[in-house]
Amino acid sequence: MPTVHSSPYLQMDNPAIMSLLRPTPGEKQRKSSSGGLLRMFKLFPMLTSGCKMVALLGRPKRPLLKDSATTGTIFGYRKGRVCLAIQDDPHCVPMFVIELPMLTSLLQKEMASDIVRIALESETKSHKKKLLEEFVWAVYCNGRKVGYSIRRKQLSDDELHVMQLLRGVSMGAGVLPSPNEKETVTSDGELTYMRARFEKVVGSKDSEALYMINPDGAPGPELSIFFVRAR
Repeated sequence: MPTVHSSPYLQMDNPAIMSLLRPTPGEKQRKSSSGGLLRMFKLFPMLTSGCKMVALLGRPKRPLLKDSATTGTIFGYRKGRVCLAIQDDPHCVPMFVIELPMLTSLLQKEMASDIVRIALESETKSHKKKLLEEFVWAVYCNGRKVGYSIRRKQLSDDELHVMQLLRGVSMGAGVLPSPNEKETVTSDGELTYMRARFEKVVGSKDSEALYMINPDGAPGPELSIFFVRAR
């Protein structure tokens, strides 16, 4: 069972986190417009295997693809662990890929809450690398420590398969065929994904945050991803 974290870098009164949590001009827009993709992702256990892919298409009411925006993809087999990939562009190789120490089903349960915050903390204190170049990360989900993960140096076959299938998708959620003979369902269940654009906010060289942008205008929970390095 995950335990409540005690890391000083992830406490709400920590300056690195507080600098990223201060309201920004787009925060009110995020709170009122996020939720469509999250809602679909957490409903996957109730979807049938006939749903091969769901893409959310629609013209946003205002420009969303800012210079600071990046692409984030959360994917994994229902009975397996969930992965996170960060890309500057959906057509580019991910600059950050990590398998989180939590099951896809657990993340879907967490999405039942109004706010989903995933925090990755690097305990390295040398600061010789850029933040997202660190390898070992402690992972927290909604304030609970779920374990440690190591950033991928190279994509696995499954991860490469997902990135190739989603090259033309800027945002959406659904079920993908598995790499094995293009079947939808495997022994680990269906391969689900959620891809969205994220607003990137840099607090310092040791802290960054990604806030999900959703164009559907529906109220609902928000997803934030934090990267923090020990000082």
